[in-house]
Amino acid sequence: MSDSRIPKALHAYVGERAAQDDAFLTELKQAAVEAGLPEISIGSYQGATMSMLLKLMGARDVVEVGTLGGYSAIWMARALPADGHVRTIEIDDAHADFAEAWIAKSDVAGRVTVLRGAGDAVLPTIGDRSADAMFLDADKEGYSSYVAQATRILRPGGLLMVDNAFAFRQLLDESVQEPSVLAVRAVNDEIAKHPAFEGVLLPVGDGMWATRLR
Repeated sequence: MSDSRIPKALHAYVGERAAQDDAFLTELKQAAVEAGLPEISIGSYQGATMSMLLKLMGARDVVEVGTLGGYSAIWMARALPADGHVRTIEIDDAHADFAEAWIAKSDVAGRVTVLRGAGDAVLPTIGDRSADAMFLDADKEGYSSYVAQATRILRPGGLLMVDNAFAFRQLLDESVQEPSVLAVRAVNDEIAKHPAFEGVLLPVGDGMWATRLR
């Protein structure tokens, strides 16, 4: 019989040995809470994982869907070279205002641009083969269409990262039939069988796909 406490302890063990938030990111997260932003941002362990993946592939241009407070965009921008850039898409104006203010105060102010609007509206305006990597962390019902856009936007060999692949820890609970959970289950199956991608679902945070465009 498995002990549910073991995975939690192991996650904590690994997370404690990954790169941690610096004073600026800690302050950003606290300010986001005080501003009433949803507390759904990735954690430092996931940020460190994404940063390492981007560095290993030599990424320069990244597209993110779902800015929230700018935390993940800053993590990714810090992994890029001085001429690298993150284009991050945010539908909520209040979240975009907050993110822009904090990005402007960060050490990567010149490497991040917030694009306002829905993912389905903004992604079609982004050029073909113009990104080395994409990170999806927005409305789950939109994930399938965002994955389709990724096949056009990413360069061959580009990296697609998809957050919340464990559906808020409800993935395996068949009694949960909420639209967002159903959408995650569907996109997990889609990515696993997608002829354009090869990758793995990592047990990082709430589950994250790391896939390579063939």
